[in-house]
Amino acid sequence: MAEYKQFHDEKNCFNFETMVYFCEANDNKQLSLYDLFKITSDAAVEDFNQRGMSRDALSEKDFAILVSRQSFRFHRMPRENEKIVLRTWEEKPEALQLVRAYEFESLEAGHEGEKLISGLSSWIVVNPATRKIVPTKNFTMRVAPEFVTEHDCLKYGKIAHPENLEIFDERIVKYSDLDGNGHTNNARYGVFVADALPENLRRVNFKDFRLNYAKEAKLGQKITVYGAVDENAKKVTFIGKTEEGVSFEAELYW
Repeated sequence: MAEYKQFHDEKNCFNFETMVYFCEANDNKQLSLYDLFKITSDAAVEDFNQRGMSRDALSEKDFAILVSRQSFRFHRMPRENEKIVLRTWEEKPEALQLVRAYEFESLEAGHEGEKLISGLSSWIVVNPATRKIVPTKNFTMRVAPEFVTEHDCLKYGKIAHPENLEIFDERIVKYSDLDGNGHTNNARYGVFVADALPENLRRVNFKDFRLNYAKEAKLGQKITVYGAVDENAKKVTFIGKTEEGVSFEAELYW
């Protein structure tokens, strides 16, 4: 059985080696959006964990870290059974958001070193009891990085709501959608987007993906996913709403 390592390299990048298992691939035999989010989230958590900032350690200091916005460029989606490595690191934080970068590369013989996915994300630090945002200057459990690197993915940011939105999908938040924070796990929104994708776009090789988390979806709430396809911009937009307002926004470019 292959051995997959998790370690910090000489550049202090966290390396998360794995494989795209059968259950992580969609019917195109490529890494699913859900599992993309799951792997990046797990790697970020383990990066902090190995640096002494486990979820329990954070909680003891009245901190919780939640993903806020994500952006990915798909150079080539990892394939079923492909060995891959995700390298992730923190960059200079913004006033209210931590910044994390991602790079996926293939470890497969004949493709070793091929860039697969690059990404950038922002995370908020909150007090888990009050849910109030903590300024990043007050998150002092590690020395904040001061560097910023160039990225070939789109910058995360505001996603416009098209005027011609129609209902793409509806679903109820179920128990299996929840995580240890008691709300819908961030990776599940990859499922919400994939399930709302119009049938004629399910086999498109998308180039860019952005997703913003606006308001957590709770157990029993109905999420109505509105969408619009812009053929000129080669983009499909998704707006997920509960009775409390916008829950998430996303866009895929082909």
